[in-house]
Amino acid sequence: MPRLPLSLIAPLALVPALAACSAADKGPAPLAPEALAAVAENPDAPREKLARAVDALFSDEAAGETRAVIVMHEGRIVAERYAPGYHENTRFVSWSMAKTVTGVMIGMLVSDGRLRLNESAPVPQWQRPGDPRGEITLKQLLQMRSGLRHVEAGDPPYDSDEVRMLFLDGRDDMARYAEDQPLAHEPGSTFQYSTATSVILADLAARVLSPQQDPESRRHAVADYLRTRLFEPVGLRSMLPEFDAAGTLVGGSLIHATARDWATFGEFLRNKGAVRGAQIIPRQWIEFMARPSPREAEYGAQLWLNRTPTQGRPSLFPTRGPRDLFAAEGHLGQYVLVSPSRRLVVVRLGKTEDSKLRPVVDRLADVVALYGAR
Repeated sequence: MPRLPLSLIAPLALVPALAACSAADKGPAPLAPEALAAVAENPDAPREKLARAVDALFSDEAAGETRAVIVMHEGRIVAERYAPGYHENTRFVSWSMAKTVTGVMIGMLVSDGRLRLNESAPVPQWQRPGDPRGEITLKQLLQMRSGLRHVEAGDPPYDSDEVRMLFLDGRDDMARYAEDQPLAHEPGSTFQYSTATSVILADLAARVLSPQQDPESRRHAVADYLRTRLFEPVGLRSMLPEFDAAGTLVGGSLIHATARDWATFGEFLRNKGAVRGAQIIPRQWIEFMARPSPREAEYGAQLWLNRTPTQGRPSLFPTRGPRDLFAAEGHLGQYVLVSPSRRLVVVRLGKTEDSKLRPVVDRLADVVALYGAR
């Protein structure tokens, strides 16, 4: 075979390298029109980068199904996007984000003097002589360290206590199901995330708010308290709580609201319970909720914290995000992220299997990273 002259070999060798350079010079793929349109003209961060970070939550197949994203900075919505079939008036189910609403309600009742944080939780059947559950305090319930026996997210699902309580034999009187459980650990000694615990908190609210304990009276008393003391003052006009047949708020799982109202709730938490200068709940209560519990560093009181966990893998992104960031989190990837230092609230609502949430969390971390502390 005849050899090519050296004068031809050198230019030919450059062809693949030139092609690679040409591809690299093209940069990232163009943004879809709806991606850039979802971001305000001046979002207080690089606009295209924010648009791409939000778009990744919708376009990355590993992130599952994202239905709504809102980014709020300094109280202003700077990005808002919905998947087809959803919009600003769609109510989204909270799943466990309801726990944070329940935690705020309990704080109001403590502030009112109706409940006491460090005293025995006033569950009547626990107050019988010799019942060790009488040692469980309200604070321990809020911090998920009651010691009550509980299986969350078991396998198979129908063996899980939260599934049995919500949908099977406990569904008509969820509080009774939760409060009937025996102790598995000494009260205060062990962290155990428990949807049933938040139902017990909701039952305590009904017990102190309703003179009569029939279902309709309990339902009306709690709904009215939430509406007049929290929803209306904060501007949460779409929030719709669910109750069981016994009139107990399903305080661990079922409150519905628009994405904008979930963002407004996050802004309320960011401002430590203040709205337009009015203190709706003592700021010390929000600070308590966002303080690590004695048994789990990444959990406060009905809130997840951006901290390295005492055990297991982190729920959020402690190696990337601000230390003061906290979150209301729900089943299937519902998030209200709040960072006071970055004056930031990020909401993601959708449907992603709980075992596959890490890509969602990573994409949310990308959004938060665009807003540095000032």
